[in-house]
Amino acid sequence: MTTVSSGPSGAPPRGGSAATDSRPPLAGSGAATLARAHQVPRLSQALDPALARLLPEGICRTFRVVPYAVFDGHLLVAAADADDTITAHVVTERADRPVRLVKHTVNEIVAAIDTTYPPAETEMETAESRRQRLQLTQLLTSAGLVTDEQLQRAMLEHSRTGDPLGDILVANEAITEDVLVAALSEMYQLQRVSLVDYEPEPEVARRLPERLAQTLQALPVAENDEVVLLAVARPLTEEATADVEEALGRPFRQLLANRADLDQLIQRVHSSHYAEVSTTGLLELRPDESAHVVISGAQKATFIFLLAVVTICLVLWPMGTLIGLVTSCSALYLAVTIYKFRLTLQALGTHLENEVTDDEIAALDERHLPVYTILIPLYKEAGIVPRLVRDINALDYPRTRLDVKLLCEEDDDETVAKIRELDLPPHFSLVVVPDSQPKTKPKACNYGLQLARGTYCVIYDAEDRPDPDQLKKAVITFERVDHHVACVQAKLNHFNQHQNLLTSWFANEYSMHFELVLPAMGAADAPIPLGGTSNHFLTSTLRELGGWDPFNVTEDADLGIRLHREGFRTAMIDSTTLEEANSVLPNWIRQRSRWNKGYLQTWLVHMRHPLRLLSQTGLRGFISFNLTMGSAFVLLLNPIFWTLTTLYLFTQWGFIEALFPGLLFYAASALLFIGNFLFVYLNVAGSLQRGEFSLTRTALLSPLYWGLMSWAAWKGFIQLFTNPFYWEKTEHGLDSGHSS
Repeated sequence: MTTVSSGPSGAPPRGGSAATDSRPPLAGSGAATLARAHQVPRLSQALDPALARLLPEGICRTFRVVPYAVFDGHLLVAAADADDTITAHVVTERADRPVRLVKHTVNEIVAAIDTTYPPAETEMETAESRRQRLQLTQLLTSAGLVTDEQLQRAMLEHSRTGDPLGDILVANEAITEDVLVAALSEMYQLQRVSLVDYEPEPEVARRLPERLAQTLQALPVAENDEVVLLAVARPLTEEATADVEEALGRPFRQLLANRADLDQLIQRVHSSHYAEVSTTGLLELRPDESAHVVISGAQKATFIFLLAVVTICLVLWPMGTLIGLVTSCSALYLAVTIYKFRLTLQALGTHLENEVTDDEIAALDERHLPVYTILIPLYKEAGIVPRLVRDINALDYPRTRLDVKLLCEEDDDETVAKIRELDLPPHFSLVVVPDSQPKTKPKACNYGLQLARGTYCVIYDAEDRPDPDQLKKAVITFERVDHHVACVQAKLNHFNQHQNLLTSWFANEYSMHFELVLPAMGAADAPIPLGGTSNHFLTSTLRELGGWDPFNVTEDADLGIRLHREGFRTAMIDSTTLEEANSVLPNWIRQRSRWNKGYLQTWLVHMRHPLRLLSQTGLRGFISFNLTMGSAFVLLLNPIFWTLTTLYLFTQWGFIEALFPGLLFYAASALLFIGNFLFVYLNVAGSLQRGEFSLTRTALLSPLYWGLMSWAAWKGFIQLFTNPFYWEKTEHGLDSGHSS
């Protein structure tokens, strides 16, 4: 590439050093070269609108360049600084032909850009902002704190997002937060303050309302007779300054602080408030929807009444009563099986989830992307944190628009120490949840929800590996679906499905559930029990609903039902998050028993007022909810029926035969074989739908997996009465082959 001056003075061209064409564009020397330089057309004479759009608007405005003509086989690009190597690299990499930078005035270039891309006032970089960006660039480069490559990468991201250059450099770890604070201090002539191990007077720190402190990232740290000293992460705007003065009721002086240190201090100052809301928020807002009471008074009375009726009937009509119980259980079994089979057939071979194309993602204007909060609950998982950070940073989303909350329990010293040791950039925020009961994942998520800055928020588990473009797909889906959609659920599967037979069964089950059952439920407008991770929410709506139930150990399924009852809907998207399937049986049993306990909790909570539930969900939704939650009851019935069948085969006991008279015997026998066939079929269908053909053979052994599920279900059922709120910890990182 060659640079040319086509200014009015007719000065000879100056060569650029960023790239070289295969032939000299201005061959010759002396007068001949000068004559050819004079022939290069001017921007004002030859602006070609089609050529001008070869470079994105953000790059044109950031680097003050615009393509405008083709001359002598080269693309002419007007440039305010034709000798700048970073500008030369950026333009060359994006042009599909040899390029010449031609020096023009800033006014000429800006006028041409405005003609090509009519400016929107809200998206324009102001003259003051540009001056500050260039000043920051000069400060950092003159001190040798950033390389040309780092600066080029940051400026390209700035051209796409419009986010502050300094924040981009920090997020990409080109400079530290302390370096940026020092540079901003010099630019704005503001004093710096260190907040490490500093604890202000509580009454002073709380003079600024918590929500305003979180929004502005500002906190009063001291005061004297004249002013309040206010620690800020970034200099406040005029509007923010007015808001703070109104809230404080007196003048204040800004002190620049490290953003991560300030965030930690705000959390400590308001921790008691966050802890109370995260535990009692839903209980105070909607007490009937909280699982803090396992069985309500009315339910206890109903169950006692039914038990008394059954007992009396057993005394008076023992065999008839037993036959009636067997018939009822068989009917439930059959209804749940048929419902799941029907959903699977509806979804098989189709794509009922919302699809977002690569072209739609490429067309996104990153200047309009919202801040996205990612909540990641962690407990005793220090070893997995480096991999977690790597996977989050691999997301195709501007890091300056990420708000990642690493939610740790107060007694988890090892994980907290590991996160602090990594000295992560400020888009990662350590959140230490005070040690209190119930110690559950939903309580930690509620705590993090109060700190969330994002328009949207999503939950990921520590070992999750979401598709890199999942956040953008969720944003696009939210923008185009009905306004009643408050949640977007991605699909889940496993990255270690081939580790052993247990992980293969687990992957088969997940494929059936997320590839077939949930998309079909979404298409049927049925209440969707959410998966435990990769559910994306409108943050404001989630707060209005009271967040998650901290007393429910399957808070995800419960929240999905509550969303539906309040008139909101869940949309499935064609994006997958890979998790680690439990490969060790005791670990798997702990996880599965918690799920079944939570399903029973959820059924009990929402059936406290059946008629109200019916009116809110409609008849189809009411039936769907009961059949979905009914799968937990079916798992409890399995061992009973298997035991009766086994005893009869070995003993031919007449009592068992009497329990299945006539038609009931044939129906139960058919259900035994057809039910097991359907269960195998559903698992095979899920793997086929996902394209995991190698897993289909393990689905043939699914009845054994069903036995393990029943084992876990009974453990969860017993625990529902002995320790209902206990969260059985599931260990991650057991798959050594995939841990790095």
